Amino acid sequence: MVDTHLGVVEARFADLIWQHEPIHSRELAKICAGELDWKRPTTYNVLRKLCEKGIFQNDGGIVSSRISRQEFYGMRGEHFVEEAFHGSLPAFVAAFTARKKLSEEEIQELKEIISQGRGEAQ
Repeated sequence: MVDTHLGVVEARFADLIWQHEPIHSRELAKICAGELDWKRPTTYNVLRKLCEKGIFQNDGGIVSSRISRQEFYGMRGEHFVEEAFHGSLPAFVAAFTARKKLSEEEIQELKEIISQGRGEAQ
């Protein structure tokens, strides 16, 4: 099972991996030095933690994802809705739209997503 709990810095690091994968761990450490001001051991320690969470793998020094960014954030969103809204997507949407009105484009996009979720043809 994938652990989707990431801190802000871990999430930024994960985004760097998704942007550059597959990538050699040495190259990743160089990117992190520039982007996050990390030393090589910090990069390797955080990478190890994210591999243990099941998000990435480091096979022979080549780092790649076990799940895509979209899959990860989808799982994270599901977990949030489950915890905060007892699994009710309509309750989440109601809470969200009470604070932010949707544009016509967003409404149309949501209708298309719902149709796809039902297995309807577009």
